[in-house]
Amino acid sequence: MKKRTLTFYTVTLLLLGVTFLISLMIGKYPVTPAMLFRNENAMAVRVFWTLRLPRVLMAFVAGFALSFAGSIYQTLFRNPLAAPDIIGVSSGASAGAAVGILFMGGSMWAVMGSSFLGGFLAVLLALGLTRIAAGRQIATFVLAGVAINAISQAILMLLKLSADPEKQLASIEYWTMGSFASITDTKLLTILPFAAVAVLGLVLLRRQISLLAMDSEYVTMLGVPVASMRRLILLLATLLVASVVCVTGLIYFIGLIAPHLARLMLKSNRFSTMLYSGLLGSLILLVADCVARGFTIGEVPVSVVTSLIGAPFLIYLICRKEKIA
Repeated sequence: MKKRTLTFYTVTLLLLGVTFLISLMIGKYPVTPAMLFRNENAMAVRVFWTLRLPRVLMAFVAGFALSFAGSIYQTLFRNPLAAPDIIGVSSGASAGAAVGILFMGGSMWAVMGSSFLGGFLAVLLALGLTRIAAGRQIATFVLAGVAINAISQAILMLLKLSADPEKQLASIEYWTMGSFASITDTKLLTILPFAAVAVLGLVLLRRQISLLAMDSEYVTMLGVPVASMRRLILLLATLLVASVVCVTGLIYFIGLIAPHLARLMLKSNRFSTMLYSGLLGSLILLVADCVARGFTIGEVPVSVVTSLIGAPFLIYLICRKEKIA
């Protein structure tokens, strides 16, 4: 590992550790180390273990997952503006969550399961369209994703029209804004195995991911089955994203911001840079969550904060004269 990379990793891990500890203490119900270690307040201890710690861990996992997956999408599609929703996973999860709220009683398990299946089904449909397309180029994946995204958004709008304005519609809208307010230890433990399997699979395929950033003909000459390997990596990245958004709702721009920052800081696009983008995503999302619940009168959805950060950054990327990837 280069000295520059090692330095940035060390600094980011230190900042991440400090931010993580601060996040544990911020909220409507302040929790201090004295309350926990001296067991002075039973309510504080309960809040910490059942709500605060799962929430902060979920923010860490979500930031890493969305940013790591976003970096992989950008590498596979060779598109610097690619994000987890480019192949419809986010919009598919939204439509799935709406189905769970409208037709399955809106319980935690119903919304989680239906949104997870919705995101995964959207990607499978996009991959299916690519297989039957006349030309199986990288652009075909992107166009198929745009088509599935449009269909999912249309389904979501139809479901909103049929929703109860006073209850169901509000739940759907709040879910699409993304929030960690409803995270519990049960939800966290439910999604962790899926996220862990996806990350492990992507780490094992790190060589193939790096190769797919090169010209397809050259990679084929090296003996790599480009089409099947790309589908496998896309499915693993989608599993990682879907496992997170099914409990947090949609979180915007993290999967776009962190990969760009990682490449700008490390001046490379190796697999270590993709992992570093995950750490940056965790750091950014932890800070955004602290802002969302610690500096406002009433807690706001975390996507509001990430959008306020991400939109100016996207404008900056568009206005840069140099290449952005």
